[in-house]
Amino acid sequence: MALLLEADVRDRASTVTHSLRKSMVEARADSVSPAQDRFDVFLSHSSNELEQIILGVMAFLNDAGLSVYVDRYHDPQLSPVAVTKQTAAVLRVRMRQSRSLLYIHSQHSKQSRWMPWELGYFDAYRGLVGIIPVAKEAELTFKGEEYLGLYPYVDRAPLENTAKSLFWINESATKYAQLIPWVRGEKKIVQR
Repeated sequence: MALLLEADVRDRASTVTHSLRKSMVEARADSVSPAQDRFDVFLSHSSNELEQIILGVMAFLNDAGLSVYVDRYHDPQLSPVAVTKQTAAVLRVRMRQSRSLLYIHSQHSKQSRWMPWELGYFDAYRGLVGIIPVAKEAELTFKGEEYLGLYPYVDRAPLENTAKSLFWINESATKYAQLIPWVRGEKKIVQR
């Protein structure tokens, strides 16, 4: 198993935009349903995160069959810099509409003021929280700094004799579950 590489995430984002022959802005607008009120994943990310990283992670999760909420696409009226009660209220509603929260950990996540708040709120509300580390170089595990080490992390592993990969949620090298059934509350992380 291996963490998602930034290069792979960027490649997935460029495949999405290239295949649609649209700009990222048009691609992201087409990839969401504004009226949707239930999501498998609330994707927590830094407002400074690269568009390609957010779009690539979202595409990987969509490819796996998961519906993903991303504030900048579903609620573009929200300002990441203007902290208001209305912004918090909208995000609370969106988190209650989501089965899980996945937190994109990258060089930009440390700068976010909203991500720790989202993580704490969702952990207290529903508890299905995971970290998606986006690594610059190949790494097999995620240790997480400070409180992030409390949560399981996402990685992927190729299926034998195929070009496909499955996403996993891990507490350790021997304690894990497939991501999709975990997100949907169908499976728990167990010792293997």
